[in-house]
Amino acid sequence: MLLVRRHYPGAFFLRNMNMSDDGWEELGRDVSNNTHLRNVYLNEGALNDRKMSFFCRGLTRSNTIEDVHLYENGLSAVGVRSMVPFLQNANNLHELLLCDNNIKSEGFNAVFRALRDSPIEALNCDNCGIEAIEIDSDYSPKHLTTLRLNQNRINADGCRQISKLLQGGGAILTYLHLRNNKIDDDGVAILVDALQNNASLQILDLMSNQGIAAEGMKMCLKLVNDVSSITATLHSNHTLTCLYVEDDEIRRHINMATKIS
Repeated sequence: MLLVRRHYPGAFFLRNMNMSDDGWEELGRDVSNNTHLRNVYLNEGALNDRKMSFFCRGLTRSNTIEDVHLYENGLSAVGVRSMVPFLQNANNLHELLLCDNNIKSEGFNAVFRALRDSPIEALNCDNCGIEAIEIDSDYSPKHLTTLRLNQNRINADGCRQISKLLQGGGAILTYLHLRNNKIDDDGVAILVDALQNNASLQILDLMSNQGIAAEGMKMCLKLVNDVSSITATLHSNHTLTCLYVEDDEIRRHINMATKIS
């Protein structure tokens, strides 16, 4: 039943597959029991909430799957909640792409909590209608280095939750993408404060957040190059290598500062 591409050993792709509910459940069992699959790609209308529900009745665990791509399926929170048993028992999962669905805040929060003990390193939830984020440090993925939340509706309250991933000596998040959200200067201030003593984040993308004014962009520049004193300069953030903001001139100065660092 699995559609396996010869040029991509260990991967299978499905699109526009018409199967009964029982067929989707059987496919889930086949995937769960397969000891060679590494990559699962069910994109661009391959799934909907109903298909996902039956698929995940069969797919409850895996010791081999590393990457799961489920973009552009119109999935809601109902669809992704059915994935929770699999996410909690996928012992080799490293990347999950849920971009261009409609999981909203409820779906993101459910997925994030389910990944608590997962080895996952990259989570992509671009353009998923996410607004209110709830992050509990005790229920966060412990190995997550890449978080993509572009094109959502995250505001200062969301930044306050995300900042929890940037604080403390155990912070490991390396790439944070927040392009085209509802972040304003207050949100920037929260992120900048969390990054004062952060030694993990290398890339922060804040482009296309129309609420970030000149003051917010200056805060970003000061984060990587505080020239108020020699001591302040020495204690600037020297881990960030790329910090993207909208203003070309400020971005140029930020780039110069991060290269010197």
